[in-house]
Amino acid sequence: MKKIAIFASGSGTNAENIVRYFTDNQNVKISLLVSNNPHAGVHDRMNRLGIPSATFSNQDFADGGIIVKKMEEFQVDWIILAGFLKKIPATILHNYPGRIINIHPALLPKYGGQGMYGMRVHEAVVASGENESGITIHFVNENYDEGRIIFQARCPVLPSDTADDVADKVHALEYKYYPEVIREVLDK
Repeated sequence: MKKIAIFASGSGTNAENIVRYFTDNQNVKISLLVSNNPHAGVHDRMNRLGIPSATFSNQDFADGGIIVKKMEEFQVDWIILAGFLKKIPATILHNYPGRIINIHPALLPKYGGQGMYGMRVHEAVVASGENESGITIHFVNENYDEGRIIFQARCPVLPSDTADDVADKVHALEYKYYPEVIREVLDK
């Protein structure tokens, strides 16, 4: 059985979708939620789903050692980022090489990098006059949004679309594809 830690900073809709997707999967267990935000809605979602959660300070994330110890305690094999807004420190990258996956709400390499998350991405896509957007699922490395791409899915951006419209289309892609792609990677 492969054990997953989900890292999330916000409301946790993607995290909940992932947990629900794997609920009946005998080969995958969501073991732990890790967050940098003690007030994030994801904690309530995970509590309702019976998933333990832990919050760590910015200093803890800068070092990474205490987080690695917590994941060892839960025997975590893989890390899945679901709306996690901190950079993954070298200590964690070293302990989970090629076993950290992220989803980005745009077609990388466009609209990636530090500070490009959530509505900021969708606003930039609309402001630039793009005719498509989408999601990128990728492995995490030492740089924001630069790890090897695993999968991309696209959606149209119409001239009349607002950033909220694009966000809705991208969220639909996230909910549909992220759990499936995670399963495919874990099955390899």
